[in-house]
Amino acid sequence: MSDREFGGTDDLSLPKATVQKIIVEILASSPGTTFAKDARDLLIDCCVEFITLISSEANEIAEKEAKKTIATEHVDKALRELGFPEYVGEVLAVAGEHKEQLKTREKRTTHMERSGLTEQELLQQQEELFRSATEKYNQGPA
Repeated sequence: MSDREFGGTDDLSLPKATVQKIIVEILASSPGTTFAKDARDLLIDCCVEFITLISSEANEIAEKEAKKTIATEHVDKALRELGFPEYVGEVLAVAGEHKEQLKTREKRTTHMERSGLTEQELLQQQEELFRSATEKYNQGPA
């Protein structure tokens, strides 16, 4: 895989604050240990490279199966084929948790639903606003 496929790796990164938060959580079990900024930046580069590697392989697997969407099973297969089978269990567990969260997530409501007004009442308000705007426009500059 070449960098040209993705427009170069300079465009790809992870949020430094998020990575720093993860590092701090991990280092909490080792008091007095610090993580240098250049080490954090190197870690970010490694993570981006790993994600690129796995997603590229998963994409190739999906394409071989004539699929346009990379699914969990493609990532699973990519991890195994690239020699990372020890990650599969955790990845599938997190994917399952995410799927469950999506099921229980509140359904988004539209602005119209939140207004508490009927469609007819909203149409009447809209007509009144148009009428008012037309009158102001026809009056000319104040």
